[in-house]
Amino acid sequence: MTPSFQEAQISQIPALRTLQQLGFTYLSPEECAVERQGRLGRVVLEKILAGQLRRLNKISFKGREVPFSEENIERGIEALRDLPFEGLVRTSEKVYDLLTLGKSLDQTIDGETKGFTLRYIDWQNPWNNTFHVTAEFEVERSGSRETRRPDIVCFVNGIPFAVIECKRPEEKGSLEQAMNQSIRNWQEDEIPHLFVYSQLVIALNKNDGIYATSGTPPKFWAKWREMEDTSEAVRQVVNAPLRPDDHAKLFRGVFAHARESFEEQMMHEREPTAQDRLLCSLCRPERLIEIARQFILYDEGGAVKKVARYQQYFAIKTTLDRVKQRDVHGRRKGGVIWQTQGSGKSLAMVLLGKALALDESIHNPRIVIVTDRIDLDEQITKTFHQCGKDPQQAKTGAHLIELLRDEHVAVITTVLFKFEAAAKAARQLRHLKDELFVLVDESHRSQYGEANIQMQKALPNACYIGFTGTPLMKAEKNTANKFGGFIEPAYTIREAVEDNAVVPLLYEGRHILQAVNQKPVDQMFEAMCDGLTPEQKADLKRKFSARDELNRLHSRLYLIAWDVSQHFAGQWKGTGFKGQITVPGKKEALILKDFFDQFGKISTEVIISGPTEIENAEEHPKVEQDESVERFWKSMMAKYGSEKEYNRCLIESFKKGDDPEVLIVVDKLLTGFDAPRNVVLYIARNLKGHTLLQAIARVNRLHPGKDFGYIIDYYGVVSELHDALELYSSLDGKFDREDLEGALTSIAEEIKRLPGLHDAVWELFKDLKNKKDEEAFELALEDKRKRDEFYTRLWRFSRVLKIASSSIHWVNATPPEQAQRYKDDAAFFQKLRASVKLRYAEEIDYRDYEKQIQKMLNTYVQAEEVIQVVEPVNIFEREAFEAEVEKMQSDRAKADTIANRTKKTIIERMEEDPFFYRKLSTLLQQAIDDYRAARISEALYLARVRAVMEETRGGNARDVPDILRQNDLSRALFGALKEQIGSTSGHLGGHGGGIVREDSVPFGDGTKREEPTDQILAEAAMTMDQIIRRHAVVRWRENVDAQNRMRNDLDDFLFDLQKQKGISLSFAQMDAIIEAVLRIAIHRTDDV
Repeated sequence: MTPSFQEAQISQIPALRTLQQLGFTYLSPEECAVERQGRLGRVVLEKILAGQLRRLNKISFKGREVPFSEENIERGIEALRDLPFEGLVRTSEKVYDLLTLGKSLDQTIDGETKGFTLRYIDWQNPWNNTFHVTAEFEVERSGSRETRRPDIVCFVNGIPFAVIECKRPEEKGSLEQAMNQSIRNWQEDEIPHLFVYSQLVIALNKNDGIYATSGTPPKFWAKWREMEDTSEAVRQVVNAPLRPDDHAKLFRGVFAHARESFEEQMMHEREPTAQDRLLCSLCRPERLIEIARQFILYDEGGAVKKVARYQQYFAIKTTLDRVKQRDVHGRRKGGVIWQTQGSGKSLAMVLLGKALALDESIHNPRIVIVTDRIDLDEQITKTFHQCGKDPQQAKTGAHLIELLRDEHVAVITTVLFKFEAAAKAARQLRHLKDELFVLVDESHRSQYGEANIQMQKALPNACYIGFTGTPLMKAEKNTANKFGGFIEPAYTIREAVEDNAVVPLLYEGRHILQAVNQKPVDQMFEAMCDGLTPEQKADLKRKFSARDELNRLHSRLYLIAWDVSQHFAGQWKGTGFKGQITVPGKKEALILKDFFDQFGKISTEVIISGPTEIENAEEHPKVEQDESVERFWKSMMAKYGSEKEYNRCLIESFKKGDDPEVLIVVDKLLTGFDAPRNVVLYIARNLKGHTLLQAIARVNRLHPGKDFGYIIDYYGVVSELHDALELYSSLDGKFDREDLEGALTSIAEEIKRLPGLHDAVWELFKDLKNKKDEEAFELALEDKRKRDEFYTRLWRFSRVLKIASSSIHWVNATPPEQAQRYKDDAAFFQKLRASVKLRYAEEIDYRDYEKQIQKMLNTYVQAEEVIQVVEPVNIFEREAFEAEVEKMQSDRAKADTIANRTKKTIIERMEEDPFFYRKLSTLLQQAIDDYRAARISEALYLARVRAVMEETRGGNARDVPDILRQNDLSRALFGALKEQIGSTSGHLGGHGGGIVREDSVPFGDGTKREEPTDQILAEAAMTMDQIIRRHAVVRWRENVDAQNRMRNDLDDFLFDLQKQKGISLSFAQMDAIIEAVLRIAIHRTDDV
């Protein structure tokens, strides 16, 4: 298969050439096929791997070097090649363990049998490995003879290490297309057996690129940035001449068509592209080896494979350099790493521990990881296992002391309070040497307080490295400098937002409830009470105006509960997103819960600590004595059995279930709590400084369909200013302004974009004379590129309108007629979108946002004005589809809808009966072309496409012999036979006879052969059907042995058919028939 000329010329060939210049040897697709002995289901280049295993591995035995036996070399290859597939990530992890730890093999030398480790990669000396690259790497799909061809694959010692897809930059969403191609290819029924080996997966076009590792969801594909200017180095790489042989080899075969044009382009020096820079950053051999070894890990019980982002990579590299320096006392230098919350700070901490363990210049490093997150322990254990280390978890403070004193324990994990207990035993620990590294997760700023002093006393020779996710106060910066200072590069909030590592946060203040001025209070009251009955409003006003504190508390919480219920139900209920609200104390949490339950609009749960524990110490410095809290706690313990189980069950339900939709908390879950579906934080208590910054970061995690996190402030914890810098500088001047840039954006700033986005949608239809003609709007979107632009602009407008409609200030400040116009236009254009989506049979990739769009329309536009946005009904649902067609305003619109939906069905079902569906595809395209050329009327266009649709619905039951009418699979096989070898008639029924021809045959006996009749082919199809069914064991589509048995019997049958019926078949025809039959059977999942 020849690749697209433009794609090859612009992206694929330049990428291959850059990789060659970086040190990769190009292998043609043909050479790769030879390396794999023609077995396209295998992806390891075994001859290359065998040669490298011999070269890299020697056994040191009694003062001499002994090679591994050929039998062990083969066993090593088999161990890597023949791993059973247990899912993409789980199998990938087993591959990774082999690559990083090697394979232990028994070998007998001089009569002694011992186990020796066979290495697949020389991690210490990258250039001892071999690096190859190929294009159009053909790989058989699982359980199929069909293949996929990734654009570029990079190999290390014959093992696939990187898979790259290239696209033209001018294509809309080209990077997403490249990314989605790889994501499709690693699915279980595709070519996951390639991706279990790959450490990097890259999507490229000339002007941009993103990377990930196998199994990474779309939201977590990332860009890469270098910390220093590498432009000159990249320029030298891309303009360095290739050796003539390497150049000639690249342009033989698949790329021969592009040679002349490419050579003309390369006559002059060219500017490096973003694609060049990304390849030089990630794929130069020494960097590729380094990333694969030090910056890959498996998380969440082996369910997720992760690769470092650039900020983690460079922070760890800088830290490794830092700890190799000594201070005036001879201690290793430590410091503080700041990487904004949600950007992978905990991952960076674990990766640093791994890097320290692997660094050969640090002799026997001992690592203590201090965190307040117990859930990191499993990840830490797995990561260090892949470094050949087994971490020990400190069960108590005394156990921690014991572990610290045991110098054979290389990695220790502990939570903060256990370290504080151990730190008091300073005298017992002072003898420890200076290869001790203490990594501290400072989510509570413990290292700057008493605990840090205790640590320093207990372990005076240790190297301390702190990790923080929030900006440091100025006073903290001075303290941090005493312990080594900052470790660059810091990763700020602004950078994380720009890199899409976190979502930006939108802020709206609703704390006007506390204002003295009665007029704005009344305005707020009326807006928030929209929907209450007059009696409810009067009752609430009476409570709100009461003087005693208890009623003021209840009335304020009542008003907040109603507003949160309205806001969350209107914005996110039913979308899968969740929220949190934080209140001053446990009693308030329970009062609020009662109000939420009274309103019944959203589901909520309360997560608090036990009655004897203090939360929000600033407002409640003593234990709250309250009967309601006592009763609640007893009921929770009766239900769940323990506090741990109470927390676990509610958090698990919040993260993964439908309910609760909103969690009510005081202090709990405001720090160290990751729930990507958490989209909104309602603040109804005083929060300051780091606690505030920690809290708002609960809603900045990435999740499909989540563009922003929302902070709704009922207390006034953040100044009601639009400028985020001014907003944060109001926090007592304790933070540096540049550290806080980008932390929050006022919702008003985003809403300012609404008029321009509204105009941008209408701009697409500026040439329409009749703005009331819906058919004209649909015809204006006939061109796919214009439709794509319409979808994008409409989504942007709808998204900001949704934000605006949720803002109480926008509702109050916007003239009602203007707001109504926005909503009416949103409804009209969403209706148009739904209509053209049906008309042109499109599947728009806005699945993550469909619920949100519909939610906005249902909430803010009257129901009769909205057309439901749904996936198109298929043509086999006759009544539903006919109802859809009848909604169309003209014969042309009806014909377009039928034609596009029928075409979609034909494409989807093509592999089930290629002969039949190709015929229908031709008839359908002829009707479309005739109408567009004005050769037929709208009415005839409609009649012809309807006829094709009816034949598609009926299946291939016409024009076939009678014996096939009740057997779908046999009919499809009959079509495949006709397509391969033809027949003497369209349909001869039971009539015999044939036409004699003198084609050469496999037997070479010169016998005159007959072309078969339809009846002969029908009987042959029935027999082939029986062969398939005879060998169709459970899950036969994934069973290569079962398929090979089918092939053997089909092959025997075709030889017999030639002899018995006098049919002429070449070997090539027989092979083509067998593969066509199997392909049809594999795709007809309902029949076999």
